[in-house]
Amino acid sequence: MEITTRSFVLSLAGIGVMVMVMMIGSAEATMPAVFVLGDSTVDVGTNNFLTGSVDRADFPHNGIDFPGSKATGRFSNGHNIADFLAKQLGLEMSPPPFFALGNGTAPLKNSSFKGVNFASGGSGILDTTGDGVKTVVPLSEQVQQLSTISSRLASFKGAETAAEYLATSVFIISIGSNDMFHYYHDNSSSSSKEQFISQLTATYQQHLKNLLKLGARKFGIATVAPIGCCPSQRLFNRTLGCLEELNDLALAFHPRVTQLMYKLSSEYHDMKFSIGNAFLMTINVINHPNRFGFKDGGGACCGQGALNAQAPCTPTASLCPIRDDYLFWDLFHPTQKAAQLAAVTLYSGPPFFVAPINFKQLAEA
Repeated sequence: MEITTRSFVLSLAGIGVMVMVMMIGSAEATMPAVFVLGDSTVDVGTNNFLTGSVDRADFPHNGIDFPGSKATGRFSNGHNIADFLAKQLGLEMSPPPFFALGNGTAPLKNSSFKGVNFASGGSGILDTTGDGVKTVVPLSEQVQQLSTISSRLASFKGAETAAEYLATSVFIISIGSNDMFHYYHDNSSSSSKEQFISQLTATYQQHLKNLLKLGARKFGIATVAPIGCCPSQRLFNRTLGCLEELNDLALAFHPRVTQLMYKLSSEYHDMKFSIGNAFLMTINVINHPNRFGFKDGGGACCGQGALNAQAPCTPTASLCPIRDDYLFWDLFHPTQKAAQLAAVTLYSGPPFFVAPINFKQLAEA
């Protein structure tokens, strides 16, 4: 699985240096709003509002490096990818969760309104992902929440102005990992790998079409990272190496998403998109953590047991003293430092990692 081409290593090394020297918050806003959809990689507190949710992070040690050491519901020691992308785009951090806005239009009328974060930890492209034992907001429901926001905007801005507002906003989407976890570990599934990927792609297409119908036109999409290398999944490998069957699902999904976005852009000629290859962005960091300032690329900073990955990050979990030494924060999620590296790559990386344009070019398009 190791990727060792000289151009790849030099490009990633350059991005690593960039992270160390650039001021994330210096970018000027280039669009009126940012809307975030997806799973725990970009959730900033949605699940805090879900009674009975088991996928939540509103308790220590989460947030230990967030301002005020506050556990906000982010699955991170600090900020996550949505925050760093929002900073690159001119905001202070990610927009607030949908549920934090309440039922009225007052928050949307405020000059500080710069978008909404709908992402929910544990959610998936398929409604069945996260169903049953979990309480989540699946992507289909996140799209419905956007419909509510669209209606509220139209009620006080007027339909034409609201449509322009959404059309010039950036829609960041990071989702798919939980669908793959569910498929791989669900012993009752009778679908082949190809059938599963086809179903996932077809369902994703419907969600994206619904977003387009609501007026979204700029899509910044991160595909699935090498999730078989998450600390929790390494435990299923006797060598504690990456679980390649899961990585293969992620690899198979990326080109399908790419084909899908080109297909949609041929139908909606004013649509723009940027696709971050999260697999390529991440795998060489996992294989060569020292090149990017990490001392541990396989274990979790917060947890228990082997690789610190046999239990989730809780107030009683074992916590590493230097979080920046670790690529992984907990069983599944990156540390704040790793999230920053990913966001910088998505925002300003070359076509090798993010194509056909990067998120910066998307915002300016």
